[in-house]
Amino acid sequence: MRITPSILSCDPAEFRPAVRAMVAAGVDGIHFDVMDGQFVPPITFGADLVRSLRPEGTLPFDVHLMTHTPELHFDAFHKAGCERIAFHVEATVHSHRLMQELKSRGLEASIALNPGTPAEAIYPVLDLADAVLVMTVNPGWGGQSLIHSTLEKIAQIRAWRPDVEIHVDGGVDHDTIVDLADAGATAFVTGSYLMRAPSIAEGVERLRYACGSKSS
Repeated sequence: MRITPSILSCDPAEFRPAVRAMVAAGVDGIHFDVMDGQFVPPITFGADLVRSLRPEGTLPFDVHLMTHTPELHFDAFHKAGCERIAFHVEATVHSHRLMQELKSRGLEASIALNPGTPAEAIYPVLDLADAVLVMTVNPGWGGQSLIHSTLEKIAQIRAWRPDVEIHVDGGVDHDTIVDLADAGATAFVTGSYLMRAPSIAEGVERLRYACGSKSS
């Protein structure tokens, strides 16, 4: 069970201290939510921020492109130090080619899908995927509640690919992480939950304890 916090809910003036606290808490990676103001309404940040934070340890950095024409950003985020890039199946008619392009760069390729998109939409490229990112809330804003109907989608993808990493993003807390893990998720993107915790370290510990309780 991998905990990969998103910096989306952090104070933008405190990104560096927040990433340092996440690293110190023993997380498994850092997640960057990139939004272009078109695929989703908000605008967040670009590759320069990722590059500036790359010296803060050796943890994997993964970027979630909530953008149109995601392929235009592959090179910048690769050079900035990301190991995995996720793009949305809804954002392109060329998912297969874009997955191949990511893998040809030596990157892990992840395909993302929104809550309203059926799992069947990614089936044609599932064999190419190093990971699948299931949005368990509607993308664009942190702090939303888990959409429970997405649990069935996670289970369906797990049945098709028992070996694939399934990342979930949205509504992850110490209660919902158990249901998400039971459905087949293996990596958990969380942001607002950690910001509400007494400390990032305590929030991470609570999530890991919940996973441990589930496995026992």
